[in-house]
Amino acid sequence: MADVDEPTQVFVEHRELLFACVYNILGSVADTEDVLQETWLAWAARNRNPEAEPVENNRAYLVRVAVHQALARRAAISRRRETYVGEWLPEPLVGPAYSDGDAAEAADRVESFSMALLVVLESLTPLERAVFVLHEVFGYPHTEIADILGRNPSAIRQLAHRAREHVHARRPRYRPDPREQREVTERFLAAALGGDLEALLRILAPDVTLWTDGGGKGPAWSPRPVHGRDRVARLFVRHVRDARKLGVDYRRINGEPAAVLFLDRSPFAVFVLDLTPAGQVCGIYSVTNPDKLTRAR
Repeated sequence: MADVDEPTQVFVEHRELLFACVYNILGSVADTEDVLQETWLAWAARNRNPEAEPVENNRAYLVRVAVHQALARRAAISRRRETYVGEWLPEPLVGPAYSDGDAAEAADRVESFSMALLVVLESLTPLERAVFVLHEVFGYPHTEIADILGRNPSAIRQLAHRAREHVHARRPRYRPDPREQREVTERFLAAALGGDLEALLRILAPDVTLWTDGGGKGPAWSPRPVHGRDRVARLFVRHVRDARKLGVDYRRINGEPAAVLFLDRSPFAVFVLDLTPAGQVCGIYSVTNPDKLTRAR
């Protein structure tokens, strides 16, 4: 960083935080990168302006700019979703392979980035989502959030209360050990890709739900959510002939041990599972839209 100017160095130092905030608000890696680019341009322009007031708190300033850019981008995403084909799931954030030594680190990331949480956040208003992300995930006090969003602190507290009640009513309350998550994912895919109906029925919870996001561009196990152990298991068995051609790479997806499926060395799907305390699969999130898998290689 010795040859980098100070504004660039400051931005780079805060980029990870900015990415996390914006991604949790948008659920799209591509849109998050666009927002970070817009944030950088605004930051660079301010630092080039000799008449601009000095920034007292770089972190607070950058977060404020990024969050406002994210809220503006959120409206465009909502418009795109009106014409989206089939179910919509967040764009998966694919990391390296999971190992036992990553257990503590991976567990910390689940709270910020889990697919299940992001799906629930989609049901909040943009402001509720921003407040929830800033307060519950990153620990910002309500007064600081009010300053970031330009709102009254009492209004922020009301937004935070509504968002928290809504999320806590819908989000999974059980967070499995990462090693258990990896082991169950392996057993599930072995049964699903092997067409083993009996094994699938044992590993799936009675009230399991399958969500598939193909976006009209990738194959979808079903265009709508599928509920119930028998229906989900038989759906996978019906598709097993094509599934036998797939390779599997176990990776961290949104901080969780999960799987990327490959067809002819190209990403074909990601699978992220929710588990019950008994170790059964209660939720299956499958993304096959190729536009959302470009970073899964």
